[in-house]
Formats: sequence, structure tokens, C-alpha cells
Amino acid sequence: MISLSRSSASRTSEFSPPKMSADSMEIDDSLYSRQRYVLGDSAMQQMAQSSVFLSGMGGLGVEIAKNIVLAGVKVLTLHDTKQCETWDLGSNFFLRQDDVLTQRNRALAVHPRVAELNPYVHVDTSSSSLDLSTDLSFLKRYQCVILTETRLSLQKKINDFCHFHQPPIRFIGCDAYGICVRVFCDFGDQFEVSDPTGEEAKEMFIQNITQGNPGPGVVTCMDSRTHGLQTGQSVLFREVNGMDSLNGTARQVTVLSPYSFTIGDTSCLQPYAHGGFFLLVKTPRTYSFETMEQQLSEPQVLTPDFSKPEAPLQIHAAMLALDAFQEQHNRLPNIGCCQDAEVLVKLTEEVNLTLTTRAPVNSELVRCLSRTAQGSLPPLAAAVGGIASQEVLKALTGKFAPLQQWFYLDAIEVVKPLQSLSAEEFSPRGDRYDGLRVCIGETMCLELHKLRVFMVGCGAIGCEMLKNFALLGVGLAKSSGEVCVTDPDLIEKSNLNRQFLFRSQHIQKPKSTTAAVATLEINPEMQVDAHLNKVCPATEGVYNDLFYSRLHLVVTALDNVEARRYVDSRSVSNQKALLDSGTMGTKGHTEIIVPNLTESYNSHRDPPEEEIPFCTLKSFPAVIEHTIQWARDKFESAFAHKPTIYNMFWQTHSSAEAVLQRMQQRETLEGAFQVVKLLSRRPSQWEHCIILARLKFDKYFKRKALQLLHSFPLDTRLKDGSLFWQSPKRPPSPIEFDLKDSLQLEGTIDTLLTPDCVCVCVCVCVCVCTTERLRMSPRMFEKDDDLNGHMDFVAAASSLRARMYSIEVADRLKTKRIAGKIIPAIATATAAVAGLVRQLLTVLQVNYGIYPTIVLTVFQVNYGIEPTIVLTVFQVNYGIEPTIVLTVFQVNYGIEPTIVLTVFQVNYGVEPTMVVHGVKMLYVPVMPGHNKRLKLTMQKLIKPSVDRRYVDLTVSFAPESDGDEDLPGPPVRYYFSPDGDAHSA
Repeated sequence: MISLSRSSASRTSEFSPPKMSADSMEIDDSLYSRQRYVLGDSAMQQMAQSSVFLSGMGGLGVEIAKNIVLAGVKVLTLHDTKQCETWDLGSNFFLRQDDVLTQRNRALAVHPRVAELNPYVHVDTSSSSLDLSTDLSFLKRYQCVILTETRLSLQKKINDFCHFHQPPIRFIGCDAYGICVRVFCDFGDQFEVSDPTGEEAKEMFIQNITQGNPGPGVVTCMDSRTHGLQTGQSVLFREVNGMDSLNGTARQVTVLSPYSFTIGDTSCLQPYAHGGFFLLVKTPRTYSFETMEQQLSEPQVLTPDFSKPEAPLQIHAAMLALDAFQEQHNRLPNIGCCQDAEVLVKLTEEVNLTLTTRAPVNSELVRCLSRTAQGSLPPLAAAVGGIASQEVLKALTGKFAPLQQWFYLDAIEVVKPLQSLSAEEFSPRGDRYDGLRVCIGETMCLELHKLRVFMVGCGAIGCEMLKNFALLGVGLAKSSGEVCVTDPDLIEKSNLNRQFLFRSQHIQKPKSTTAAVATLEINPEMQVDAHLNKVCPATEGVYNDLFYSRLHLVVTALDNVEARRYVDSRSVSNQKALLDSGTMGTKGHTEIIVPNLTESYNSHRDPPEEEIPFCTLKSFPAVIEHTIQWARDKFESAFAHKPTIYNMFWQTHSSAEAVLQRMQQRETLEGAFQVVKLLSRRPSQWEHCIILARLKFDKYFKRKALQLLHSFPLDTRLKDGSLFWQSPKRPPSPIEFDLKDSLQLEGTIDTLLTPDCVCVCVCVCVCVCTTERLRMSPRMFEKDDDLNGHMDFVAAASSLRARMYSIEVADRLKTKRIAGKIIPAIATATAAVAGLVRQLLTVLQVNYGIYPTIVLTVFQVNYGIEPTIVLTVFQVNYGIEPTIVLTVFQVNYGIEPTIVLTVFQVNYGVEPTMVVHGVKMLYVPVMPGHNKRLKLTMQKLIKPSVDRRYVDLTVSFAPESDGDEDLPGPPVRYYFSPDGDAHSA
């Protein structure tokens, strides 16, 4: 029987979750707000009532423990029978040197550090034996069981117990052996998923619905919007005029085009008139799982890399052979032992014959697995730990389609090129890097130690990156390496749900310096330099060319596109490799950018965000997003913009008397009208605030509606005879003020009171009266402080406007996400994406002559020409040796713009449309007078400062077709002197 240790007085006396309904669970939004947008309240509440058993506190186990504790389960039991060893320090970031010296049990050692991640989770430990003779009845108290570092025979026994228990206990088996990892999921015969995709249902407006005669009706989306539906899905109709009987009903769709679909027979319905919209109906789906025993010979596998479609089955056979090797020899293959490798190859061939679906045996993969099986790649463990943790959340909540049933991932590209190195390269040396050394060798380890890395951003991904750097030994002080990290932000409580290096005592402390201290606790040998700067044009004096010249690698851990673009441009200009990654909810991406090898981040652009037209916001809102944005704009105008204008006015004018005198002389003073208006309406006491707020309510929610209906009566028709008030336009209904309506009070009177004697309402911002001059204190919108009243105002104002236009009101949570432009986030996705930092190893291997897959460049995609053709001219004209378009083209001093243009026109057959330096247009053919500039030198056009060595120019080219944007070309670095020194005055 497994025994359980409770080492904290705050732990519960029993493991059984308390008897309570899901509705009675209160979610701490200040901590879980970003995760709530991913999972939803129902899933969060289910998770908060679930107990989980996790065995194995190696690198993979501790990754899973971290992620699910941050997510917020009720109880987690950490099980392990092993003692801490030096080897563990290279993969388990919660172990310390003292734990090794005292030979503590691994579960007991990590327990306090796991437990402090989330005060809402009860963490217990067990060090009892778990083997084939163990009574498994103790598992009945858990909803999910996760096994790591467990022999396959024991995994099968425990999986059978979980599968056939009623109700089934969700089972997840995880293994990490060197370059190969696997995850197996079994959630029972009938596992219902309430929301397979997790995508938010969006309202799509209808242009037309045909009336089948007989036959299916065709629905066409308004303004050629793509519906994003799939055949077999169902949609719900609302506010349809004419075919009224469709409203409130769900119809299954058959997709005809991206803009249209059929909904079955409509011949018996009334003809469609106008308006209406539809939403995707969330349809629950039931999944059936088989036991591990059943799945061994006929596996269901996921293909994560379509460039290697046979890899999952090949790894499946190889890892089953590795399990058989352990059963036969009671050990893993010896490091670098050729005899063991050949035995494993033979075993793999035998296993492969037993599989119903098989792929050719990959002998090279098997030999790499044999050599590295005792080792560990921390980033690979982080990636699969994030994936396995996400499956835990699916198992507990029934949210998102589960993994069926095997997931395999390998990093053979990292180690395959190193096979020719001597066996001594991979031999253990008795330090914390032995597990890594087994996989990549001593030489690569030393290269990692010497790395100088610049990481921009220290949020969720940044914390995970720093942890991975610490385990890999990146930037060691003794090797003159360094990790420089910069982030201007302070730690907020909402960060603690994902940014695992921070604790509650760190709130309002800088992210970068706090993370640096935490990183050094993981690996004291590192050198971490923490800054509080933004990386932008304003800080180019700090992050200058000399700074970049010392770097080996740039890493972005940012949450916005513009910052990424800037860092990418600086990396390209300075010829530094860049690793970029990001997440949104359960989705994520990672990108490796290598000079002379791949295209840059700026070479491709996402579609621009669709902006809401001004007239829609002002008079014709159609969906709740419009009313929320309107309320957000009103807040910005009243509480930030107007006070700022007011204060700026008095910074440039000495006194009210002087202003009055100049106005009497009929001088035009910018901002004077706004200032006079604010002064004339300023409240002197609370009653005045009430009056002003009441008047503002009538303006926004009554008179605005009356004015629109007067200008456009309900029966107004356009020139084509169609109604003016038809979808997506909604006619407003005036709202009468009612003191009994709490929503109206919240929407008209904000409770932001300052200690100085001031009043706040929707029409005047926080005004502080002083004896010398009336001044105003702007309020910047802060979404995460529930006590400041900001969200109260926006939510109430949005809801009132939605009521006025008969739009379904959004709850506070949705309003907060839209108004605050919050990006949904969850720790499991962050960990998985950051784990792909293993690409760092690929970047290093460029030194060994090994290159990752080359990405098509802008020139190849848009002009259909080979990069070698594009670059030949630069080799001839400038004597440089670029290998792909990403290269910065260096241009000698004193040339005229015509030289740059001619190179592209004559030799490439592409037409440059402009030459730009920053925001300054140096040459644009269509601009008046610009042809005269062709005879001027760059120095005369740019007029650089005396100490300026060079400038980076952007040359753009004509698009493929009309209407497309110009295409930016590779950077052109123009030097002002032959040797690159600062030019003389």
C-alpha cells in the first residue's frame, strides 16, 4: 500500500475532494484570469475538485508537476523512491546541491518548491514502493494517474486497473530516453468532451438564405466573410427576418465555399427578408480509448512532424525494443556501447514484425536512442512535459480533443551529426551536465557554457527559457558566457499562474532581476545580467552595435508583434541568430532565424487586425465587441485624454489671466476650448457630480437614440428600396434613467475618489483642487485592479449601450478580455513552446557545418527566382559572400541612390519602389522632386551625425499584383567611410 506524507500543516487531512457543487467554487480571478479565458469557469471548477497521482520526480516528472500545480488542481501526490544524485541537477530544476549531499528522496526534496507555486493546491508526497506486487486500491481516490520513469510492465498493470475501474481513472504514461520521448493516454471506453476545439463561437452576419424548391437552402455570409465551418457542424440562427422559424434552431451544415453553406430543406419556410446571424454550436463528442496492452501492436499515433511521417511508428518500435532490453538486462544500453546498440537494432526488428501497422526500421534512430538512452535533453523534457500536462487538464475537465493515444517526439537532428565523435565525448564526468553530455557530447556542452545570449522579455516564456538555459548550462561565468535579460515590467499577481520563477512576495518587483535571482538558484554557475529597459530605438545607445557584436544569440520572449519586428531588424542588421516563440491560449509557435540561412521574422506578415469603423462605434454597433470598444474609448477620453490635454495646456501658458487676455485679443490657442469646457463643468461638490453624471447618461443612452431615430426613422429605405435599419445595423431604443437599476448607477458614477477633496464622474476626470491652480490627474486604464473601478465603468457602460441596441450583454470576464486586449494564456502551452529551445542546439551546429531546413525567401515566393541568382550580383559587385537573401548587403561610401536602384533593376529584373531610412523616405519615384535626389550622395541625403558609422536602409519592391503591399527587401547597410569608421565633418 502506498503511504502518503503530509509535511505541511496546511494540507488536508484526507485526499478525497470535499463534497460540493461546482457552482459553489469561487475562482480567484486575480490569479487565474488568463487561464480562465482558455479553459472557462466550468473546466476550472472541475479541475479544482480533482486529485492527481504523479510518479517519478526526474526532469520530466517535475515539469508535469509544475504545470498542473500552476493550473490549479485540488490535490497532487508526488511519488518517488529514488534519492537525489548529481546527475539529477541537470534535469530537475527544483533540486539543489544540498539535496544531493544529504541524499534526500526526490519527492521530498522538490515538495516545498512545488507546493509554493500555488497556495490553492494541496501537495503531498509518497516514497513507498510501487511495483507489480503493490495493492493498487489506493489509486481509487484519484481522478488521474501519471507515470514517468516506470517500466512498461508496471505501466500496463496500472493502466488496466485505471481503465476498468468505474468510473475510469484517467491514465497517462510518459517516458523520456535521451533523444526520444513518448506520451500514452487512456481516458476510458467512453470519454465525453464538451468542447473539442475550444474556439470561441463568433457571430457571422447573413447576406442571404435561399428557399429550396424543393431542396436545401444556401446561406451566404455578408461582405464575403469566411465562415470557417466544416461539413457536419451545426449552426444556431438568430434575428433572421422573413424565415423567422429559423431563429433559435440549430441546423447541420454542408460547406459549399468559404462564404456559403447549405442547411437542409427550406422550401416550407417563409422567404428570407433580411438580417440575422449564426453561431457555431458546440457539439459534445465522445472518444473511445483502448488499454496500453491493446495499443502496443496496433497503435494510434499522432504525427507531429509531417516532414517525417514514418517517424512515430519507427520510434514506437524502437522504444518498445528499449523496454524489452531493460526487461532482459535490467538496465539501459551502455553509453557508446556498439554491442548494445546492435542488440537494440535486432530487438527493434523483432518488435516491428509484431506490429499490425509498421514502418521500415530506422537503424540510425535506434543506434542514437541506444547511445543516448541514459541521458536527458532538458528542452525535450520541457516540451513533452507541457504536452502531457495539457492532456492531464483535458482528462480532468473534458475540454479540448484528447490525444489518441500515442505521441512520439524525437531530436535526432540534434545528435545525429555528432555520432562520428569519439566515445570519450559522451562519457560522464561526475557533474550536473552528465545527462546532457550523454546526448550532445562534451564539445557541445562547452559551446553552451560559452554562449552569450540576449533575451528580450521575461514573462511566461522568458521564465521557461531561463530555466532551460540553466539546465543546459548556457552562459557560465567560468567560461566567459552570459545571459543578458531585459524587461521593464513589474510582477503582477496574474503572472504567478504561468511565470513560475515568481512568488507572491515578488509582486511589484521587477521581472528581470527577480527571474535572474531565481535562475541562479537553479544553476549558480551561470552569469545573468538583468536590465529594466525596453529594446526599441530609444535604447539603441545601450543595445548598440558593440553590444550585439559580443552576442552569439538573440532570444525574444515578447507579447507583441511590433517589438518582435524591431528586435528582428536589429538581429538581421548585426547578423545574429534569433529564436522567437509565442503562445495564444493552447496554440503556440517557435521560429529559428539564422543569418545567411533562413528568412527573417519581418519577411512574412500576419494579416492586419480588422479595425472597427468609426461610424460603427459611434452610431451603429452590431455586436458586443463594438459596445465594449465604445465604452473603452469613453473611458480613455474622459479619464486620460482630456486631462492630459488640460495639463499640457497649462504647461505652455503661465496663468489664466494671460490666457484670457490673449483670447480677448482673438488669438487662437490650441486646446483652449477644451480647457474652458472642462473648467466650466468642474464639480465643486459631490451633488454636482451626480447632476453631471445624470446629464451624461441622458446624452449617451437616451438622446443619442432619439437623434438617430429622428434622422433615420424605422421605415427609412435606401435608394435600392432596402430598409436602412437592417442587419448588421440595429435600431436603438432610448433608455429611461431608473434609480432602481444598479447597472445605470455603475454606468454613470465612478467611485474613484482621491484623498484630496475630489469627485469623479463620467463627464469629468479626477480633478484635484489646489490653492494655486486646478490640475487634473489622468487615469490610465488598468484592467487587473478590481478596486480601482475602471472595469466597473467599462462593463456597465458597455452593457447599457448593448441594451440600447438589443445586443446580448457580455459578462464581466468577457468584457475584461476584450477591453483589456488580454491574450489568453496557460502554463502548459508556454512550457511546451519554450521547450523547443532545443533549436538553440541546432544553431550551434551551424559551426559543425550542419544546417536546418532552409525556408523559402520573399524573393522565391513572390518572384519565383532562386536565391543564388539574386545574390550573384552582390558577390560580383561588392565582393561579399552571402548565401541567402537574409544577408545584410554592405554598401561602400559615397555612392548615389541610383547605384542601389540599378543593382536591382538591371540584374534582378525587379522594380524598386522606394529607399527608406527609418521613417525618412530618401527616394520614392512617385514623390514630387525625388528624381533630383538621384544625383545626391547618401551622405548629403541623410546628413548623419559626426559619430555615425553607417545607416541601415530599406529598399522596397513593386508587388506581384495590384492592390498588394510593397515588398521590403533585405537590409542595405551603407557605410559613410571606406573602413566603416565615423566620417569626417
